[in-house]
Amino acid sequence: MQRREFITLIGSVAVTWPLAALAQQGEQMRRIGVLMNRSESDPEGQARIAAFRQAFEQLGWKEGGNIRIDIRWGEDKMDLERKYAAELVALAPEVVLASGTMGVTAMQALSHTLPIVFAAVADPVGAGFVESMVRPGGNATGFMIYEYSLGGKFLQLLREIAPNLTRVAVLRDPNNPALLATFGAVRGAAQLLGVEVTVVDTRDAGEIERGVAAFARSANGGLIVMPGARASVYGDLIIALAARYKLPAIYPFRYHATGGGLIYYGADYVEQFRPAAGYVDRILKGEKPADLPVQAPTKYELVINLKTAKALGLNVPNTLIGRADEVIE
Repeated sequence: MQRREFITLIGSVAVTWPLAALAQQGEQMRRIGVLMNRSESDPEGQARIAAFRQAFEQLGWKEGGNIRIDIRWGEDKMDLERKYAAELVALAPEVVLASGTMGVTAMQALSHTLPIVFAAVADPVGAGFVESMVRPGGNATGFMIYEYSLGGKFLQLLREIAPNLTRVAVLRDPNNPALLATFGAVRGAAQLLGVEVTVVDTRDAGEIERGVAAFARSANGGLIVMPGARASVYGDLIIALAARYKLPAIYPFRYHATGGGLIYYGADYVEQFRPAAGYVDRILKGEKPADLPVQAPTKYELVINLKTAKALGLNVPNTLIGRADEVIE
């Protein structure tokens, strides 16, 4: 190589290298945290995070390229939710996606300034996460799992599949303030239908077993399982108790019906994580959670387990089967 050619080559490298370096520096790596309320091995949890990632990528974000996503799995256990919330805050994300009431509670206990987008939350107003649905007003916004009136629909469906029902036990977590409005809707519907309401608290397995056993001593009863962490943690136990005592029951999560429960009625929680990606995107681009309205589902699913209905001696009306999104036989 001639001396003149060598100098020309070095000069071109000197010019292009800083430009390339500046181009790389210009695309800043953004950082978000995700606090899931499922276990990492849970198929439902994986489906939710996959939906979020897919929607987020479609908005132009590339994980490992212009965005880093740190995920923690709280398993619907308050101690783990708190631990992992602290870990995520220490990583200094620009926004956190929090799944479930426990996760949002844990995050807001640590910061009222870090932007939070939530999904699969029962009652964000009752829980104190936001000031109102239209104007959240603080550092959190997102997507709730149903409208408050859905509690009345639970009872109507249960009465439709079990016409002789005159008593209902509502299984709920007494420490979850987010369920007050939904429980109120159940009681309102019960008064109109002439159904007696009993409360069974779900703080632990023993309390659930004793409460359901006592309730089952009288005839014509059914169960309404309220949403929340306890319904998830003790779902298999509740399904087993309903089968043992021949109690028709309606559940808040789809996997309850596919796992042997009689009826599921609710929103598609996986699909909530797609618009949640949109809210995270908007916050990263400068919008504030306080200005993004909380959204409730506009579509609900009905799943009926005919195998369970047969075991309970119930004849499901054809009109109800016709309205179902899925029938398990």
